[in-house]
Amino acid sequence: MNPNMTFFGQMLSFAILVWFTMKFIWPPLNAAIEARQKKIAEGLANAEGAEVLIQQAQAQADEVVREARTKANEVIDQAHQRANQIVDQAKTDAMVEGTRLKALADAEIAAAADRAREELRKQVSALAVSGAEKLLKREIDANAHKALLDELAAEI
Repeated sequence: MNPNMTFFGQMLSFAILVWFTMKFIWPPLNAAIEARQKKIAEGLANAEGAEVLIQQAQAQADEVVREARTKANEVIDQAHQRANQIVDQAKTDAMVEGTRLKALADAEIAAAADRAREELRKQVSALAVSGAEKLLKREIDANAHKALLDELAAEI
């Protein structure tokens, strides 16, 4: 066996293997690699797009939360104002009612005082009549009259 022939046969075998690989094995393998690279690139692009969408959604959610807090604070402020108005109205109503009740009590006191005065006048006039009767029944004497008048004054 000639080493040159062996070498030439090996070269021919290697060339056929290279040609076969380049013709039948390499194109599908290369297509699979390119398809895989394309899928990876699309996945990365989609991931970046999704990240942008997530950031936008987070910004919108933050805005909604901020608006909700603002509205909640407004509602709380309105509730405090309404509560203060109710308290002020209740105070005003209580003062008006107190004034009305005081006026009513003053009127009752005045009426009772008038009734007491009238009753006292009736009693004084009855005593005066009684005293006059006693004076007329006795002799007319200044000292006796003085004693009766003092007695009448003591009763009044």
